[in-house]
Amino acid sequence: MKMRYQIYGILFQAFCLVSNFIALAFLLFLLVDVFTRGASGLSIDFLTSYPSRFAAKAGILSATVGTFAMMFLTALFAIPVGVGAAIYLEEYARPTRFIKLVKLNIHNLAGIPSIIYGILGLTIFVRALGLGRSIVAGSLTMALLILPVITIAAQESLRAVPDSFRQAGFGIGMTRWQVIRHQLMPLAMPGILTGVILALSRAIGEAAPMIMIGALSFVAFLPTSPLDSFTVLPIQIFNWAARPQKDFHDVAASAIIVLLIILLLMNAAAIIMRNHFKRKNRAIYN
Repeated sequence: MKMRYQIYGILFQAFCLVSNFIALAFLLFLLVDVFTRGASGLSIDFLTSYPSRFAAKAGILSATVGTFAMMFLTALFAIPVGVGAAIYLEEYARPTRFIKLVKLNIHNLAGIPSIIYGILGLTIFVRALGLGRSIVAGSLTMALLILPVITIAAQESLRAVPDSFRQAGFGIGMTRWQVIRHQLMPLAMPGILTGVILALSRAIGEAAPMIMIGALSFVAFLPTSPLDSFTVLPIQIFNWAARPQKDFHDVAASAIIVLLIILLLMNAAAIIMRNHFKRKNRAIYN
């Protein structure tokens, strides 16, 4: 009996290993295809030009600016609320049934498909609040999308801090907020920042919510206020990839490369900040 279960375990490990290799092979194939098609189209003109009906003149300036504007407002809306909710749930709220239900729902919300958040943003922000198809409506929709992820990451980071740090702070007469600010947050900051950057990385690549709220696919101007119409890189890529002309498919591949570079830079920033705070904490507490 024991030998049979060991064989089952080995077979399951082999199945998982083969599945990972197959997934990585498909990913590698897609990356090679994208870089083969789009690398030649990367240029200063491509980065500084507006979209065009002609593939040779098309660029991503408005989509890039719209992406960064939307991500700035998304971070402004989501980070304080997400981190604040985590602090309240972990450090202030009593473990009642209602609080346990809230925590469970936060975990459930993190797994909801992004299209549902797009429908919610269309109903509340675009129509009910009358914000229209503006940057602020898109930012609020994306803030709802990443809010559970930020809250969960902050909760886990605060929970990972040893309870001895809390007791030491209370022992020398610190208030609860002083303990959180001076004892817990410096130690939890690497995990919180990593969760925030990864959540923003997810938001920057989402196209479904933007399609639902009606983000434009052709914008030949730069937004000047949060209430202006806008487009983002995923929408622009979707628009070009849906066209029948091969030249637009190559332009879409170039835009995908730019989006991948932005995502890699954001993840690199998360790693750098996490290591910085780890070294800082190690120097303080050692």
